[in-house]
Amino acid sequence: MADDGSTTNGRLWANLPRELADHMRPHLDEVADDMIHEIQTRVREYDRPGDGSYSGTLRLAVERVLHYFVDRVDDPGHDSAPVADFFRAIGRGEAGEGRSLDAMQTAMRVGGMVAWRRLTEGADALHVSPRTLGAVGEILMEFQDELAHAAAEGYSQARAAVAGEMQRRRKRLLDLLFADPPAAREAIADLAAAAHWPLPRTVAAVALGRQHQDARLPAFPPDVLADLTRRTPSLIVPDPDGPGRAKLVDRALSGTLAVVGPTVPLMEAARSIQWARKTLGLVQRGVIEADSGVIRSVEHMSTLILFQDEGLITSLADLRLAPLAHLRPSQQDRLAETLLAWLQSGRNANEVAMRLHVHPQTVRYRLRQLEDLFGDQLLDPDLRFDLEIVLRARALLADNAGERILQPTGEAVGDSGEVVTFRRS
Repeated sequence: MADDGSTTNGRLWANLPRELADHMRPHLDEVADDMIHEIQTRVREYDRPGDGSYSGTLRLAVERVLHYFVDRVDDPGHDSAPVADFFRAIGRGEAGEGRSLDAMQTAMRVGGMVAWRRLTEGADALHVSPRTLGAVGEILMEFQDELAHAAAEGYSQARAAVAGEMQRRRKRLLDLLFADPPAAREAIADLAAAAHWPLPRTVAAVALGRQHQDARLPAFPPDVLADLTRRTPSLIVPDPDGPGRAKLVDRALSGTLAVVGPTVPLMEAARSIQWARKTLGLVQRGVIEADSGVIRSVEHMSTLILFQDEGLITSLADLRLAPLAHLRPSQQDRLAETLLAWLQSGRNANEVAMRLHVHPQTVRYRLRQLEDLFGDQLLDPDLRFDLEIVLRARALLADNAGERILQPTGEAVGDSGEVVTFRRS
């Protein structure tokens, strides 16, 4: 580590008399023993009588610091990189063992206190003036901060590497859970253990809209698997039906376009994400409204079933709505809306009028037109069921920014006929 102003003040080192190093060297072993004894006495984490390797590491660190300090007094330009690298390695080791830096930083303060005490006690024997002693004390404090910074740097690097590796494992785990057909349970269990993710009994997948990818990322709970880099950013929420879990998910996803798939057994996570993605697609098309916070697929199951195969529903619409094909689009819209309301209201003309906010006579007129167009088809329960399916789909798509799908085409003719009601109802 070069002395570039970010390390211990070089001018302070240069102001120390170099012969001070010669006075200090003979006492280094003694000072090291005092430091180690004081550290092991005052810092419980370093008191390991049966652990020779740990004691050896402690002694190595203390001796290396003391020798570097004296060498720097002797030569203010002495390279500080080796001792800084050594403490970075210590910081990485603490992170790797899952410990904080608190004990190490306390040990450094205790060691610095012992060094300062020994210096002040031997100031006369070392021929150190009060001014020089003050400079040594300042250097000790700055040097201690420098080593603590190096250890913290190594600690942060190790934690970031561990976090990155853990995140990669979790993304890979999410891939395995979303695989179709699913991966082997043993492979999932092994990777879950490596990712520190306890296997839940049930899960729900979440699909996120990409328009939020550049916004502030939600603060997901630690047990949620997340991969926001996917084409459809996705999550897996464990035990989604547990106490308070729904509120927790809603809070984490607040302000985000998010669709929660159905709760399924762990090994069926692929089914949950498929439902969530399908629902998200319908939300983005405007078929399903997105103004009520987090959207749950299970609340839109009939719509999902309806749009499971749009080619099939289009073919059914072409077949069942063929009687409307020769009308103008505006006529088709009015009659389709009336027919759907009639089917949904138990074939009651007055209720249809209330639903559509039109005069009952207008409804009766339209119903006679529909009777002329569809004839006996309106008497068949199976055909009425088919009609309601395609008309529901048509109505949902019609709400999507005027999208005209399931719209039969043909030669347009004008309205005609005056009919009051369905005689066969």
